[in-house]
Amino acid sequence: MMAMETTDSSSRRFAGGLSLRQFLGITCLFWVYVALSNILYAYSMRTGMARMTNFSLFASWDARLLQHAILLPILLVSFWASLRIQWRPLLVAVPLQLILGTVFAAIAYPAMLIAQITLGMEDWHEMAVKHSAQPLLDPYSLSLWVASFVSFLPTYGFGLALVTGLALYTRFRNSELRLAALQHEWSAARLAALRMQLSPHTLFNLLHTIRGHIEWDPKGAQSMVVQLADLLRRLLNAGERDFSKLSDELQFVRLYLELQQRRFADRLTVALPSPADIPSVWVPSLILQPLVENAVVHGLGGHQGPVTVRVTVRMVHDVLTLTVLNTIAPDKSNGEEGIGLYNVRERLAVQFEGRATLKAGGAGALWSSEITLPAIHNSPVGEARHHSGSLVNA
Repeated sequence: MMAMETTDSSSRRFAGGLSLRQFLGITCLFWVYVALSNILYAYSMRTGMARMTNFSLFASWDARLLQHAILLPILLVSFWASLRIQWRPLLVAVPLQLILGTVFAAIAYPAMLIAQITLGMEDWHEMAVKHSAQPLLDPYSLSLWVASFVSFLPTYGFGLALVTGLALYTRFRNSELRLAALQHEWSAARLAALRMQLSPHTLFNLLHTIRGHIEWDPKGAQSMVVQLADLLRRLLNAGERDFSKLSDELQFVRLYLELQQRRFADRLTVALPSPADIPSVWVPSLILQPLVENAVVHGLGGHQGPVTVRVTVRMVHDVLTLTVLNTIAPDKSNGEEGIGLYNVRERLAVQFEGRATLKAGGAGALWSSEITLPAIHNSPVGEARHHSGSLVNA
């Protein structure tokens, strides 16, 4: 959803990363400020000079206002062309940018003459005719044109810097939004891939357990198939969510361990927390399943003695600790971590960004896997996003 919205907004860009509304808004506000500043400055100078001479060296406020109104469309076109040209390559872009600014500043004084003629001011009408006939031979007209050029050229530069700065900020913000959307989608894809790795791994082990009962205990195998169907239903539901209630996660663990006990009834002992001791919090879906599966598989391997698998839950100061303990053969060496522990660490890193840890190791005849993560008391926001995204995709 976020990536789609960002793409749509990018397609509506007008120039330099700005939308038409942004471009017109910032340019018009800047030009209104320039017009008011010039009008107030000219008015104050005109008033001061009136005490010494009756000759009008500064145009009236209405002529100034009309001048800036005439220049506004030219300014919009110049800024639009400048944003389209941008600044690279420098050898080509810089001369073009200078030409745009020079042309705009050169037009400012003729725009004033047009405004004076439009308003019907006779003294300025005569000056306009003289200037248009011999603009370079009249020192007075030439000095006014140079003064106007020198005044409007830096004004154009300041306005261009303002518009360009806003365009750069807008592009930077849009790139940040696209990056955040890509990171979110990448994290979601990573989690989906990890869950896909878990589901077949669990299924193959459980089918192997049922196969061992078919020959000598057909009714028991049938009962286990029913339990397996319930387990797979929960597995599929949990695989579609990023988070589940801890009670649901432990119920899934209970079903899995019951199936394993049907096969290893004489060796496997299971201890799970009572429902009253389970806090009402949310945890990543299927986060305990690989740890419990490792406890059963590696606990039973390498010896023929009894194995105890114990799952404990502890919460202190909004820090949740989930521990899976199992007995192992006393002389069993610690091997490399398998796919189960790797997936758990990957999911914790993606979903909690360093705020959750997994510690696993053995001491003597006991192996411990301990997850520490922040307690989530309410349904995570990401869960709601997931469901909304599923509905949209559907």
